[in-house]
Amino acid sequence: MSDADATDAGDTVSLRTPIVAVLGHVDHGKTSLLDEVRGSAVTAGESGAITQHIGATAVPLDTISDIAGGLVDPDDFDLPGLLFIDTPGHHSFSTLRSRGGALADIAVLVVDVNDGFQPQTLEAVDILKRTQTPFIVAANKIDTVPGWNPDPDTPVQQSLERQSERAESRLNEQLYELIGDLSDNDFSADMYWRVQDFRANVGVVPVSAETGEGISDLLTVLMGLSQSYLKEEMSVDVGGPGVGTVLEVAEERGFGTTLDLVLYDGTLRADDTLVVGGTGDPIVTDVRALLQPRPLAEIRTEKEFERVESVRAAAGVKVAAPDLDDAMAGAPVRAVRDRPLSEVVEEVRAELADIEVTTDEDGVVVKADTLGSLEAIAAALEDAEVPVVRAEVGDVAPRDVAVASTADEPKHEAVLGFNVDVLEDARQEAEADDVELFVDEVIYQLVDEYEDHVETIERAQQEQVLDKIQRPCRFRVLPDHVFRQSNPAVVGVEVLSGTLKRNSRVVTWADGEPERVGQLKSLQDAGDDVDDPTVGRQIEEGDELWTELPEKHAKILEQELSDEIPADELEALGMYLDKRRTRDPFWGK
Repeated sequence: MSDADATDAGDTVSLRTPIVAVLGHVDHGKTSLLDEVRGSAVTAGESGAITQHIGATAVPLDTISDIAGGLVDPDDFDLPGLLFIDTPGHHSFSTLRSRGGALADIAVLVVDVNDGFQPQTLEAVDILKRTQTPFIVAANKIDTVPGWNPDPDTPVQQSLERQSERAESRLNEQLYELIGDLSDNDFSADMYWRVQDFRANVGVVPVSAETGEGISDLLTVLMGLSQSYLKEEMSVDVGGPGVGTVLEVAEERGFGTTLDLVLYDGTLRADDTLVVGGTGDPIVTDVRALLQPRPLAEIRTEKEFERVESVRAAAGVKVAAPDLDDAMAGAPVRAVRDRPLSEVVEEVRAELADIEVTTDEDGVVVKADTLGSLEAIAAALEDAEVPVVRAEVGDVAPRDVAVASTADEPKHEAVLGFNVDVLEDARQEAEADDVELFVDEVIYQLVDEYEDHVETIERAQQEQVLDKIQRPCRFRVLPDHVFRQSNPAVVGVEVLSGTLKRNSRVVTWADGEPERVGQLKSLQDAGDDVDDPTVGRQIEEGDELWTELPEKHAKILEQELSDEIPADELEALGMYLDKRRTRDPFWGK
């Protein structure tokens, strides 16, 4: 909220607007839900019913009360309303940070009642769990349930009363499947009107972004939760220096590089000196202009923004200032005001250090669009036991490829980019240096793609090892199948277990020791040519023969490749090791 008089109020404590993030799977209706909230606010008919901020929409308490009808009595609330982050999804949520944690005070998880939990839903739940952010579930698209009779803009329980028994039954089935999905992810949940303690249970609110049904319930629950459980955290010093987080670094015509930021504490003034987190040292700069969108009535004017003298938390604002090229989305922003500059620089440096990704001596290179995203993907890679050698915010550049190309292991010659672009010269360099590039907008998909790549590499390596290694085999000379007794002996054999390979050394077992009898020179469809032995001397018809295994090969087969060889070969290996270990228990270990 722009408030030119805020700075004249002195150091006063006030309750700020809770910040609401909206998350969920693609196409489940996140944007539609935000549009419906905004549309309902405009429909409420108040002049200035909503305030459009940079990257956020403020819906004041009076407007929420008008939308919610009898569900919200303004006299019961101290908080000024709700501030919705306009960019829905993981990107905005993971970008918005305050003092090392999630900046959003509360979240709405949007789930399509027809689709239930999908991969991005699970990813959102993981983020909410990790950041310990309270949330409610908007079970969207109730109007698409077969037999549903829409009752636009009404509270959902009222709408439910007007549905056929069949439609209500179908919806309840889907809602309780959704509640089961939440339970599978360690969250106790129920319909919001049955929840007694929202700290212990997640409230599910059936809604339709299309018809407006349940929107009043959603706003009521958000206000009630904020008032009951977040009131203490909403206390800010409105006269204090502004504290916020960069939502986006953007070029703006006439202003150059600007910051879109969310202010969550204090007041930002048009004459403030700021310290901003950057790719290198914190940036110290002076505000040139604070910009906010013009009112909806003036949206057709040539100038999209209007200058304001000050902005008070919580709010979104565009900041024009010099030297912002190295600023990072997700980085902290602090106004200096009357404090020592060095102290504020250290505060910003410490915040950046809190979210610095721990790196290893060898591993993959990771790039992400924001600090929050970088932290999220690093956590996912750590869970998957994938080491990271370098992690930075920004597009994939040639220097990232250069680092990846020096990896000790082929599987680490890779760059993983989350929600970023690959510069053309970096793509060319990757192709020349055989560095694999993985870019995706969904963290779990990015990690899965890389793990599939590693699996392919490891399978190829194992196949190469298997090709070079001696394989175990037990076979016998068939009676009446001696075609030549010597020079070379030509006999028919039956493979009992394992894999018989050309040039294998052949042994028999005598007194627990292998005794070499010759070498297999060639294989034929109907028989084997065995060089050196003489039938009737070293071997006899019916003899059980074995391929000789070097100790090192036996060890590799048992310890590294046991999952890669067929069951009969594993059987032959086990029998060979048993024979060897009757004399030497540690042979091949």
